Amino acid sequence: MYPIVRLLKDAVLASRQPRLAPLDTHVSRHHCWPWDIDIWMELNNGRTLTLYDLGRTMLTLRSGLAGVLKREGWAVAVAGTSIRYRRRIKAFERFEMKSRAIGWDDRFIYVEQGMWKANGDCANHALLRTVVTDKNGIVAPARVIKAWGLDIDSPPLPDWVLAWCAAEDKRPWPPMSDAETDPDHVRLASAS
Repeated sequence: MYPIVRLLKDAVLASRQPRLAPLDTHVSRHHCWPWDIDIWMELNNGRTLTLYDLGRTMLTLRSGLAGVLKREGWAVAVAGTSIRYRRRIKAFERFEMKSRAIGWDDRFIYVEQGMWKANGDCANHALLRTVVTDKNGIVAPARVIKAWGLDIDSPPLPDWVLAWCAAEDKRPWPPMSDAETDPDHVRLASAS
């Protein structure tokens, strides 16, 4: 279930915080509640993605992008995600989440997010490629920046982001069928 109460609480907190520039970092603090955990009593990986969604939502609110999206009739979607999990967040543990846009290219806006434990260890880190969309498809980031009333260019994307983009560009879409990837499946299909 989507954490509506958390969404509302975070939106109220974000509305009271200072406005952010497009490349600033939104920081929020959380607890790992019983409804966030898996059978090993730690933050569930699916809930991690949901909490990251909340962080990006608050980032759009604090930066003023949410108002631009509403005015233009645009929406935001995730077009790809890569996550590294390194430390467990246990039930009732407190953690801090950081969310920021890294930059953009001609189609995507790249966002990084991390969850940090009280001892300073990074528990997990995500890289996302996001898109702004309208009824015709993807809205170019340059158009979004202009509608935002800004005149800024993207900073150079870090090498690790460019490497991820290159790997994503090599990944087949749509994915291969079972017949193309499973030699036993091919033999069984041709025998029948």
